[in-house]
Amino acid sequence: MTLNDELLDRSPSPAGDGTSVPEPAGRILRGRRRGWKNAAGTLPFVAYLGVFLAVPAVSVIATAFQDGKGNLTLSNFNEAIHGVYLKSFIASIQLSFVAALVAVVVGLLAALAVSSTSNKIVRSLVTAGSGVFANTGGVPLAFSFVATVGNFGIVTKLLQSAGFDLYSHGFSLYSVTGLAIVYQYFLIPLMILIMLPPIQALRKEWVDASESLGASRSQFWRWIGIPLLAPPIFAAFIVLFTDAFAAYATAQALTSGTIPLVPIQLGALISGNVLAGQTNLGDALGAGMILIVVIAGLIYATIQRRTSKWLR
Repeated sequence: MTLNDELLDRSPSPAGDGTSVPEPAGRILRGRRRGWKNAAGTLPFVAYLGVFLAVPAVSVIATAFQDGKGNLTLSNFNEAIHGVYLKSFIASIQLSFVAALVAVVVGLLAALAVSSTSNKIVRSLVTAGSGVFANTGGVPLAFSFVATVGNFGIVTKLLQSAGFDLYSHGFSLYSVTGLAIVYQYFLIPLMILIMLPPIQALRKEWVDASESLGASRSQFWRWIGIPLLAPPIFAAFIVLFTDAFAAYATAQALTSGTIPLVPIQLGALISGNVLAGQTNLGDALGAGMILIVVIAGLIYATIQRRTSKWLR
């Protein structure tokens, strides 16, 4: 400590009559230095977001309002909300909603089961496996399901030999229903990872207090547990919905673009499948996806801000 810091630290001690006294100047200066150092540590992450997220998003939105010659126009958005592109938005929202809803129910039950066990090995395995599966997708995932429950998949052949044909009963892996099932591979593990912290934040004292008042375990979950977990569950649903809505590689590899989804339509436009006068139509579709994701993100942030108090 320098002489200057020692002099700055020599400020009056708190008054004995209960009145507040300003913080020592030296402590304030050191706190500000630490604050600047912490802020400087986030600069690489902020730069990464700016280069790979903010700049492309702004570029897409700006180009969506231009025609092929750079003139301002709304024709791109007019085209994006009509015809097959409107159907693509509707199909993507419906698929994402159903897939996220199923994953929320199954993932919540799995998270409750994992949190109730006292075996640390089981918890570690489930957490590690969920982290891997939640980041698995694309062509490898599509190929795995094709080889398993495709037209000539292993499970399909085994069921046929047992006298049950999946595809003769209306099931198809290459449909919206098939995509919703495939999405569960990475949505359910993601739901488990999201819900484990809120479930573990439920204090045992709350359970003991409810039991001391005569409440059963089911009544605890009905009147205390589920209401407390409702905001995190809804926030998790928003995350899963956004993840399913933005999925492209798995749907493209599995259906070859036969199902009209916004990411697939956008990928076709980017790859050069553009008609005359639709040069920037892909940017308008991208802007629509950004709008939906931003709305979902704002809802998620609002819920997280309100539920973070009791999770501490």
